[in-house]
Amino acid sequence: MMVSINKLNMAHIHLGEGSFPLWALLLWTTTGVILVSTVVYRVRSGGIRTHQVALAGIGAAASFAIFQLNIPVWGGIHMNLTGLVGILAGPLLGTLIALVVNVFSAALGHGAVGLIGANTVVNASEAIVAYYAFRTLLRTDWDIFPAGASAATLGLSAGAILMGAIIVISGVNGSALPRGDLTIAVAGLVGLNLGVAVIEGVLTGFVVQFLASVRPDLVGLIDRDTQEESTGVTA
Repeated sequence: MMVSINKLNMAHIHLGEGSFPLWALLLWTTTGVILVSTVVYRVRSGGIRTHQVALAGIGAAASFAIFQLNIPVWGGIHMNLTGLVGILAGPLLGTLIALVVNVFSAALGHGAVGLIGANTVVNASEAIVAYYAFRTLLRTDWDIFPAGASAATLGLSAGAILMGAIIVISGVNGSALPRGDLTIAVAGLVGLNLGVAVIEGVLTGFVVQFLASVRPDLVGLIDRDTQEESTGVTA
């Protein structure tokens, strides 16, 4: 098989150019373009606040930076903080951050340029699921830490499963494995990613809990406009 699982990456397809057949590249690239276009339209229609732009920039920088770090466990582990990005920046900006991080990562050789669409769909799904899971858990009176940890874990798990599905659906050029054996191999990779998702989820929970103690508006515990009126501070 031409695909070697030598690194455990949080829901990111690390294959070279030409690994996917042309129809799959077109499918996932088109899906990514539709997703990003929809998000851009929503952002332009609804507008974004100044502090959201700054937060998105910080989130993109943090996600890109930590994704470049290789933890020498299980052959190498990369984290990307997409769960945290989704919780803080929301589903729209979280999707745009996923696009930016994947473009820069592909430029450095972390996945093929042709897979930017597929990887953006995967990572955007993590941010979107994490955001809505976190808001839902808060509405059901969960404490901050378990809500943040669980939401990030759910988001990262969704991305890992979607990543596996994309690989199995697309197939891999040059692989000697039949589709059934490829599914089993990819299922093992997804299973390992689910385990790492729990670890990154716990770390995200601690970060969200800390931010909630110093800047509760960043995690939606209080309305920013109300805070600014009460303190006399504006963004």
